[in-house]
Amino acid sequence: MSMQESDGTAISRDELPWAVATYLTAHRDVTTALTAFTVDATATDEGHTYRGHGEIADWVRNAASGYTYSTELVSATRSGDGHFDVLQHLEGDFPGGVADLHFRFTLDGEFITRLVIEP
Repeated sequence: MSMQESDGTAISRDELPWAVATYLTAHRDVTTALTAFTVDATATDEGHTYRGHGEIADWVRNAASGYTYSTELVSATRSGDGHFDVLQHLEGDFPGGVADLHFRFTLDGEFITRLVIEP
């Protein structure tokens, strides 16, 4: 995968905004993950959208809870103000064992207002 995406500028892990880096390293730590989101944020994963801190907290707590896996940042791009696409490589004991997922973040100021996770 190229570090340069078609509509974005490649950035390093160190250039990721605080909220993006915090979410990506929080894993299943709900309290830490929530500090990165606005109170009315949305998160979409596997076709389901979670709205607000309550639903996002439940999603973070339960997402892939039955699996053990590792993640590796493959690339990150910034496109315009507040839009970041982070490609993560996952390996673990989930069905298929390997996945490359895009974590597409929209920020308003310092906080995540929208996260969409998709292949």
